Amino acid sequence: MTAPPVVAAPAAPPVDRERGRRRARRRNLGSALLFLSPWLVGFAVFTAWPLIYSVYLSLTDYDVINDPNFVGADNYVELFNDPKIALALGNTLFFTIVQVPLYVLVSLLLALLLNRAGRSAGFFRTVFFLPKMTPPVAVGILFLLLFNGQNGLFNTVLGWFGIDGPSWTTDAAWVKPGLIIMSLWTVGASVIILLAALQAVPDELYDSAKLDGAGFWRQSLSITVPMISPAIFFIVVVNTIAALQTFDEAYTAFFGAGNTTYSNDAALFYVIYLFQQAFEFLHMGYASAMAWVLFALIMVVTAIQILVSRRVVYYEGDDRA
Repeated sequence: MTAPPVVAAPAAPPVDRERGRRRARRRNLGSALLFLSPWLVGFAVFTAWPLIYSVYLSLTDYDVINDPNFVGADNYVELFNDPKIALALGNTLFFTIVQVPLYVLVSLLLALLLNRAGRSAGFFRTVFFLPKMTPPVAVGILFLLLFNGQNGLFNTVLGWFGIDGPSWTTDAAWVKPGLIIMSLWTVGASVIILLAALQAVPDELYDSAKLDGAGFWRQSLSITVPMISPAIFFIVVVNTIAALQTFDEAYTAFFGAGNTTYSNDAALFYVIYLFQQAFEFLHMGYASAMAWVLFALIMVVTAIQILVSRRVVYYEGDDRA
């Protein structure tokens, strides 16, 4: 006895299938928006709206107590006539230009050492990263203790080698170099990023280079640096943005608690002056204009870095010559 033939169910019309796909997409979109809604609400309330409102405040004379008084572009004009702006911007640019390359170089050297550490690399990764967990306020206080010109640990160590250390906290010429050195305290995160990039470089490239007679420096310049250049570029961009917004450590060390003992002008960074205008002098409109000028500066600097990266950063699978 033969089994009856199986009759396939008639296929749904194309119009019905398209309607079903649309309903499924709407359901997926609704579910996604539902899960994203806490972040979307938080972004709108705590980020988007303050940004938009700060644009308006930058065009007003606002002291928090009285209603904003619209003054147009007067705040931006005043920025170009304020000598403190030039001082703060100069301090910030000097700090950024010196600190970022030094930060990247130290991070890379430590990552290269960790890459050769073998089994102990995990322990040293933790050791290098722990200072990153130190609160910035504590780092600012630590700066005053370590770099005290009279009995600070840094000058004590220099004295062991017969070097008379400078007055890091009172000599205006040494305030920014001291802060730059202190900023290297937190290289741990960058070290871990670079270490991960180094460990992803194929060993076959080094083996081929050794067969061709390439030494350590040739391998580093021709293989290591190009292969990890995306990680280096990321660290450069992120730390440039952070350096242009330097605030916590310098403010704690030189401006906190009404401190007037040290060379404040040498440590007056742009964001510190912005903070003073906003919360000490209550010039909220002027401070908002300062914030948007800083935002524009960061955007320009980042855009330049991205343009330069197209020539110097190598990505795997890149077809450029």
